[in-house]
Amino acid sequence: MAAILVVEDEEHLADGLKFNLLAEGYDVEVVGDGEAALELLLEKKRHFDIVVLDVMLPGLDGFDVAVELRRAEQFIPILMLTARGRPQDVLKGFGAGADDYLPKPFELAILLARINGLLRRGEWQRQTVAAGKAAEDELPATFEINGRTINFRTLELSAPAGTIHLTLMEANLLRYLIQHAGEIISRKALLEDVWGLHEDTDTRAIDNFIVRLRRYIEDEPAAPKHLLTVRGIGYRFMPGS
Repeated sequence: MAAILVVEDEEHLADGLKFNLLAEGYDVEVVGDGEAALELLLEKKRHFDIVVLDVMLPGLDGFDVAVELRRAEQFIPILMLTARGRPQDVLKGFGAGADDYLPKPFELAILLARINGLLRRGEWQRQTVAAGKAAEDELPATFEINGRTINFRTLELSAPAGTIHLTLMEANLLRYLIQHAGEIISRKALLEDVWGLHEDTDTRAIDNFIVRLRRYIEDEPAAPKHLLTVRGIGYRFMPGS
């Protein structure tokens, strides 16, 4: 049974989330502020499989909580709930370390799809590490590009400037792009194949992920040579120099 930590200060919404997630068979705990969430995760070392994290919280907001978790090398998947769906706010969330976001108000079915998607990726990661090797139909455990080494087992990217810890979303997006090197991949295909979502979703979230990945693998992110934009369609990954 997966354990979910819900960080939400609006009592009626927190109660509704807990009721519906319990009904789906999850183990659920709710806290009302960021400080309580960090205490559970970092001080008490409580195990959770995913954090559903509201942005607008009293005291530390959701962005601050995500930053503190990643700074402490706690890479639990984070699904951010936000009433602010502007691209700059979404980018800030991903910059803080969120794996996915969902603007309020949202439908329960979409929330569950997002949670299930993150949990599936987390389970895949645990199985990969436990097995100690990649499946035959997957990429090798490591991949080298532009003087960087991506380790899909440990979710780390070794670069000249140091080691970068990847979120599950970042690693899975990189994996997908590498697997389809040279192909033009639409934003819609990325949503469906990486995120596992088929509903009408704001594809600008993908653009924000691409911005982050360029910072990791490109020498000049503003003039990329490997992760290229195909105007009006999507992206193309080019592994060569």
